[in-house]
Order: sequence, then structure tokens, then C-alpha cells
Amino acid sequence: MQPGLSFEQAPPISVPFRFFLTAPLFGMAAGLLLLWQGPAALASRWTSTALALTHLVAVGFMLQSMCGALLQMVPVAVGANIWQPRRVTLFTHAGLTLGTILLVAGFIFESAPMFRLAAPFMAVSLGAFALIVQIALFRTPAQGPTIVALRMAMFGLIVTLALGVTLASGFGWEVALPLVDLTHIHAAWGLVGWSLLLVVGVAYLVVPMFQLTPPYPRLLARSFPVAIFLLLSAWSLTWLPLQRPEAAQIALVCAGAVLVAGFAIVTLRLQAQRRRKIVEPTLLFWRAAMIALIAAAALAVAQQMDPDVDDYAGTPFLLGVLLTVGVFVPAISGMLYKIVPFLNWLHLQKQAKPGPAVPNMKQMIPESRMKMQFRLHLAALVLLLAAVAVPLLIYPAALALIASCAWLEWNLVVATRMFARVNRELAQRETEAI
Repeated sequence: MQPGLSFEQAPPISVPFRFFLTAPLFGMAAGLLLLWQGPAALASRWTSTALALTHLVAVGFMLQSMCGALLQMVPVAVGANIWQPRRVTLFTHAGLTLGTILLVAGFIFESAPMFRLAAPFMAVSLGAFALIVQIALFRTPAQGPTIVALRMAMFGLIVTLALGVTLASGFGWEVALPLVDLTHIHAAWGLVGWSLLLVVGVAYLVVPMFQLTPPYPRLLARSFPVAIFLLLSAWSLTWLPLQRPEAAQIALVCAGAVLVAGFAIVTLRLQAQRRRKIVEPTLLFWRAAMIALIAAAALAVAQQMDPDVDDYAGTPFLLGVLLTVGVFVPAISGMLYKIVPFLNWLHLQKQAKPGPAVPNMKQMIPESRMKMQFRLHLAALVLLLAAVAVPLLIYPAALALIASCAWLEWNLVVATRMFARVNRELAQRETEAI
């Protein structure tokens, strides 16, 4: 049985919105930190600034948005009931927000006490969230590639969290651990085993639904998440201290990169076959994400095959920017621009019947404002990539990133305020009618 949309199971609108409205603030913080540190942020992926920037985007922006999307999507799209969604939201959002702030502060100030505080906050709040969502996903009778991808993504989140808490504990209590090796595995599971598989699972649903494309090919939809999960697991085992089969690592990375590029190419092809040929902002965000995903896959292969690329100090920065700012941030932005107006309309429509028409989705966030944020984001991405060759470009890149995230935040705030205003008006009319 394929998952169907069950709008009656939608959680209160405050559940996802709490996460959505918080995420861009961390993106703005990343831009401010980049502006403060300047070209020093490009010195190495191992500097405290680079690690803080990575977690501001990956945990502050990406993880906040993804948690909110899952709490909305799991009940509605796959028919899985989340236990106590309001309480889960309050607990997870508070722990995740405070834990991220403490973690980033620990990196910036190289403070062991900050890591000691961050580790339990992240472990408890995210651990409970992941367990509750995973139980819901395994209890649902629905089947299909979206369910499989989401289950594997949640397992990837659990692995990422376990490794992250281990690393934070190592920093906080100065435990003798292979920190470099664990960091490599932690980053791979966070970006591929969690974030990419979640985006893939969401894409199976939202690309055909919202962009009016044909469905993903059945063979790709069924096999891609499983193949990526198995390749990532095998690659992780090659980091065991007993052996380091370099040839196997190269082969596994290249195989995974080819599969990832294939998924992106198929997505672009499906978008070219969409029934409605209008180029709307969400389509632009997803196109940019898929192009960046292909570029990241190509760079990963080049890094494995060419020693000069691997030795180049700017390669980790380029790869990190392509994956976070190039792939996940625009994919999430495009998702938010569909989910937020739709949820506004859905919840208001329930209250309005029978009664006056509510604002349509395009009135919630006008496309002109979405396109403006897309231009700002594209400018930030291009400038960040160019800053590897011209370090002074890091300053306009930081300003563009701040402006893009601020514009996204304002768009979401305006839509939220419109919902609140119309909701009050409808409640007042209902009271007067009684």
C-alpha cells in the first residue's frame, strides 16, 4: 500500500512552524560569523571557525527545518502517528536550539564546559525525537520507497547523533579518541546517511506532487536509498583501526558519487517533463540543488582519483559549501515555500467552511519575494565558491548569506502573521454568527 495524504492527521500548525521560523536565524548567524572571521575561515576545515560554521548550517538551519518537516510529513504523507506531537515539539525544539548554541560556542571559544553541556542536550532531545519518529514509521501500514528512505534516514540520524555526542564528549572531557577518523564518519552519515536520504524520501513525494512531474522510475526509487545506505555502511567499516583498505574506500566513494549524480540527473529530467511549464521559484531552488549535487559528486570523485585535488587545501571547503549551501539549503528553502503557504491555507480552510474564501497560497508568500531570496542565495553560493580563489570575496559572500537567510525569515514571518490575522478574523466572524 502506497502512502496517501491524510490531512485530518495533520498536527497543530505551531508544531512545524516553531522549527521553520528558527532555522533561518542560524543561517544568519553563520553569515555573521563568516563576516567576523573573514578569510581566516578558509584556512582549514579543522579550525574552530570552520567547525562552528558547519554546525550552524548543518544543525542550526538544516536539522531544525528537517525536524519540523518530519513532524508534519510523517502523519500526513505516510499515515504514521507521532506520539504527543506538541510535547515532542517543545522538548525537541528547546533541546536542539540550546544544544546547537552551546555546541557552536564550544567550537568558537574552544571551551570544554560548553561541549559538556551541549552533549546531553543534543543526545536527549534528538535521541527522543529520532526514537519517536522511527517507531511511528515502523508502525505505519503504508509501504513504498518514501517509507523506506525515511526509515533509513532516521537510522542515519541516530548514527550521526551517536557519533556527534561521542565527539563532543571527547572535546569536553578530553577522552583519548580517534577524533579525525570519527569526524570523517560523522560528517558522512550526517550529510549522506541522514540529510541526503531524507531529501530523497521527500523528493519522491513532493517533486511529482508540487512540480507536476512524472513519478520517479520504480527501480531507482526502490533501490537508491538501499544502495546508498549499504555503500555508506561498508565505507564506514573501512575506517576500523585494524585495516585501512584505501582502494576499497576509493571504490565505495566513487560508486556512491555516481549513484548520487544519477539521482540528481533523473530529478532534473523529470522536472523537464513537468506538465506545467511555468518556472516557479520552488522549481528554481530544486534545480539549483540538483546541479550542485552533481558538482559535489564530481568533485568527490576527482578528490579520490587525483592526488592534486585531494591535496588542495580548498577542496574540503568547496565540497562542504556545495553540499550544505548548494544542495540542502536551497532544497529546504524550496520545500518551505511550498509547505508553509499550503499549511496556512489548509488550516484556515478548515475553519472557514462554510464561510468566506481564505487567501490562496500565492497570496501567503508572493512569488516575487521568493525569487528575490533565490537570487540572494545564488549570489551567496557563487561568492562562497569563488572565495576559495579570491579570499576577500568571503565578505560579500557573508553579506549575501545573511541577506538570503534574513529574506527567508521575513517571508516566513509575513506568512505566519497573515495566518494569525485571518485566523482571528474567522474566529471573530464565527463568534458574531453565534
